[in-house]
Amino acid sequence: MTTLEQRGLAPVRSLLDNGVRVIAKHSGATPAVTIHATFDAGTVFDPTSEPGVAHFVSRTIDRGTASHTADDIAERLDFRGVSLAITVNRHALSLICTCLVKDLDPILATLADIVMHPAFPDREVETRRGEIVTMIRQDEDNPAAMAAEGLLSLLYGAVHPYGRRPRGTVEIVERISRSSMQAFHTARFAPDSLSLVIVGDLDPKRGIESADRAFASWRSAAAARPTFPAIEPPRERRMRVIAMMNKAQADIAYGFTAITRSDPAFYAYWLMNNILGEYSIGGRLGDSIRERQGMAYYVFSALDANVVAGPLLIRAGVNPANVDRALASIDEEIARMAADGPTDRELAESRQFLIGSLPRRLETNAGIANFLQMVEFFDLGMDYDLRVPDLLARVTRDDVQAAAQAVLDPSRAAVVVAGPYSGS
Repeated sequence: MTTLEQRGLAPVRSLLDNGVRVIAKHSGATPAVTIHATFDAGTVFDPTSEPGVAHFVSRTIDRGTASHTADDIAERLDFRGVSLAITVNRHALSLICTCLVKDLDPILATLADIVMHPAFPDREVETRRGEIVTMIRQDEDNPAAMAAEGLLSLLYGAVHPYGRRPRGTVEIVERISRSSMQAFHTARFAPDSLSLVIVGDLDPKRGIESADRAFASWRSAAAARPTFPAIEPPRERRMRVIAMMNKAQADIAYGFTAITRSDPAFYAYWLMNNILGEYSIGGRLGDSIRERQGMAYYVFSALDANVVAGPLLIRAGVNPANVDRALASIDEEIARMAADGPTDRELAESRQFLIGSLPRRLETNAGIANFLQMVEFFDLGMDYDLRVPDLLARVTRDDVQAAAQAVLDPSRAAVVVAGPYSGS
């Protein structure tokens, strides 16, 4: 007999006549269904002169439509016990909620109204403007946030969308107008920009039919595909200090531009990063800097392979007196990874960890929906969950070392320290 593990998720993918991509998956864990609607409308699509528009839209798109007020929408959702979450990242703006199966059609109709006919009422825009300004000022008072934003600016520059502040600045947010948001919506929200994932206790065919009823009437011009400036390879080490002398902790952001998600070497980089700063208590970095030397409150690494060469980041929070020692230890660990590669045990344990963590990501409807959106975005194939173990199993120790040698070079690192640090 074919087991569930052998079958995998086996979602059903359908393309509606107007270009909406629908992915439906039956999951009988609960008598509910998760809806995850994602548009190609992230912060990379912000106008060059107005970074922060996509984030502003994410905060206001559900605050009224051409035929329903914000209160009407809230009542419709509350009546069915639904909480709508709206998120935005570099490339995507997503609307996510969970409802009872019997409420799928009315909830999809409400979501369709929100994304097709947002009104951006002046009163709601002004309320959200104040909230966003507060968020930006909180970020500017947070060493961790300032270090992270500073590092991306250092890696990508002000021209590249990855180097811009996703929420913009106070000055820019105060001048973003309702017409700016309407223009962004017109440009980015279209049927062919929508990927709709439906996961829950229903037949996939029914989910696709419900999506068709909600969105079939939508006709809009195709959303333009993005283009990105070239990323200049670093030739030297770059360091920036953001002095925040009233703080107790210094935050370090240290990193490189790495690879795209479509690069065949991704799986070697994935394992390399896991060994370096994720596995167990934070990989080699956590074992050395936090556990053995006791220098960091936290330390980890993260790989964001994306549409363009995304960053490999190392983050640490330290006592200001330990900044230089912590940086020297990071240099030492990444140089050792490049010079020696992983041990056979590290490679085996990290591979086992990554393969074993996948089923845990797919334990809930929301987890499955999020995974399927990632699969669709990067065009990985509907059987990707079945192929991951083999893709990781093919990676050799030499592959991981080659990945480390290609990117981990302390002499070409970008480093930002934010906090009460007076170094140069």
